[in-house]
Amino acid sequence: MANNQDNLFGKIQKNSSINPSDIYKVADSVKSADFSDERTVRKLIRQLAKMANKPVSKEKEDKLVKTITNQNVPMDMQTLSQMFKK
Repeated sequence: MANNQDNLFGKIQKNSSINPSDIYKVADSVKSADFSDERTVRKLIRQLAKMANKPVSKEKEDKLVKTITNQNVPMDMQTLSQMFKK
């Protein structure tokens, strides 16, 4: 399991230049986050976009916030990936 986790984080770091320790920090910060709170969700989206060095338009941010706060987040990676690409 640890080896798979190391491989996953290695791929993430290679593809996005995001440090695995930063991922753990974000994960810890959202453990008890209120995803029905728009301000919390916006802050998280902006934090992740900054970490990934990927701009998120106001329109995309609004759409993501609405989807997350309404608890309409798909659980499969393919659908999530498509959401972020739009």
